[in-house]
Amino acid sequence: MIDPSAFIHPSAIVEDGAIIHANVHIGLFCVIGPQVEIGARTVLQSHVVVNGITYIGEDNQIYPFSSLGDVNQDLKYAGEATRVEIGHRNQIRESVTIHRGTIQGGEVTRIGSDNLLMVNTHVAHDCNVGNRCIMANNATLAGHVVVDDYAIIGGMTAVHQFCIIGAHVMVGGCSGVTQDVPPFVIAQGNHATPFGLNIEGLKRRGFDRVELSAIRAAYKIIYRSGKTLDEAKSALAELAEEHQVVNTFLKFLSRSRRGIIR
Repeated sequence: MIDPSAFIHPSAIVEDGAIIHANVHIGLFCVIGPQVEIGARTVLQSHVVVNGITYIGEDNQIYPFSSLGDVNQDLKYAGEATRVEIGHRNQIRESVTIHRGTIQGGEVTRIGSDNLLMVNTHVAHDCNVGNRCIMANNATLAGHVVVDDYAIIGGMTAVHQFCIIGAHVMVGGCSGVTQDVPPFVIAQGNHATPFGLNIEGLKRRGFDRVELSAIRAAYKIIYRSGKTLDEAKSALAELAEEHQVVNTFLKFLSRSRRGIIR
């Protein structure tokens, strides 16, 4: 189904079965597979390939030579009906690749809304990227990576499979992330280690002085107190009774399976 208000360049190929909503713009030499759905007002500039069972939401800007929803690079994949889901208002820049999920990993690769994926970003199978994240040029997520809201991943940075990047994290460029990065933390290096808190980013996002003070106290418990992680969790739980924002750390630590950078 193609909405009459959609623009499709004569050189583009939209296969039968694709669903193209109102005011979508599909530029020259794009290829859209038969199981693709593209939401209203999304723009595919040119030379974009969208394959597989792929849903793209509204008001996205997708730049040339991006490939969305194609076969993943997991050797166990045997053609199962897995998918990609992309939210709204994302900027997906040139040569970005987002691969479909696997049966073993939950069947879906998911991108939220209001994200910026810069040139040559790669999002592998079964990743889950939240909202308002930034991935700079050549940032790479291996399979099953989770990136929480407002995270920033620097250029040329690679994230190991199954890692979690916490909310409001900033990972510096040219880093190798092999363990989970707790929320609010600045990380850098290969292998990435903590370098304090993303205070300026938190201020821009409206965290007040009391919250920032509590976040600093939580960081000191985890990284400067000499406590084991179990001891740190107990101390964080006490701090969270007075400061709700500290629960962000506790919830993150309960999800961590690879261990956190320390």
